[in-house]
Amino acid sequence: MRSLDGVPVLVTGAAGFIGSHLVEKLVASGARVRALLRYDSQNRLGHLGELPAESLAKVETVRGDLKDPEAVRTAVKGSEIVFHLGALIAIPFSYQNPTDYVQTNIVGTLHVLNACREAGVKRLLQTSTSEVYGSAQTFPITLAHPRCGQSPYAASKIGADALAESYARSFDLPVVIVRPFNTYGPRQSPRAVIPTVVGQALAGDMVRLGSVHPTRDFVYVTDTVQGFIAAAVAPQLQAGTEVQLGSGIETSIRDVVTTVGELLGKTLRVQTEDKRVRPAASEVDRLLCDPSEARRLLQWQATVALREGLRSVIQWVAPRVGADAREYVV
Repeated sequence: MRSLDGVPVLVTGAAGFIGSHLVEKLVASGARVRALLRYDSQNRLGHLGELPAESLAKVETVRGDLKDPEAVRTAVKGSEIVFHLGALIAIPFSYQNPTDYVQTNIVGTLHVLNACREAGVKRLLQTSTSEVYGSAQTFPITLAHPRCGQSPYAASKIGADALAESYARSFDLPVVIVRPFNTYGPRQSPRAVIPTVVGQALAGDMVRLGSVHPTRDFVYVTDTVQGFIAAAVAPQLQAGTEVQLGSGIETSIRDVVTTVGELLGKTLRVQTEDKRVRPAASEVDRLLCDPSEARRLLQWQATVALREGLRSVIQWVAPRVGADAREYVV
């Protein structure tokens, strides 16, 4: 496996949940890390601000927006490997503003693809999502599974993946499409399902959720990050290769609630709320990954058990949750 020591890399979406963990791991691996952050007037670092000071000091930060091709070109220049994680990801908000999701996730990805082609990068990691499959039609989900845009967010990611594949086929751009399933862990938004459950459970014995029957394939964030790095350094991956990062274990939202309750030593009650339920035809009921290609191509597999990962999330959320847990309820 190739070393990243001294290799110039770019991470888009570096201030986000997975992106900040990836930056931290890349710094520890000796890479020369540049982080593309969306500009705001307060010069905030997002989750990068939670990195140890000695790690953050080794990160070059640049400001820009994925919708600005000039900013993207500037950020990519000089990088050998680009990890493209930047995207709008909140599914509920994609129903309210689908145009912004198309402009950021599809057009923004187009700008990254063009910049990487111009700069001659050695590998581009395009971040996909298990949401591109919609509700699973066959189990476990393989790469041959049909794509189904059951939300504007999912449709935007299908479009971004298709663009990446087209650049691999048309221009031999060395892009690898990495498709994480449901990543969770410290730094995740309190609106995501696991932090939502944990935050409310810490504040009381009532958890307010939408549907609790859907199942997901949960992967702890350090495993997901290791999968990205393995995809970056794996030798002889063909342009356009796709890999899925999943555990191969299916867990319902209700079972997550039960396990969190067990870890906290309490019995949790669930109250379902219509405002948290997706439109009926948009709900993704089941997701379960077939991770065999990741094992074969990357020698990667998920190693952190859900119970262990939930314990870490509890430790991270506990000092941050208020007594009324309002931040953890949509």
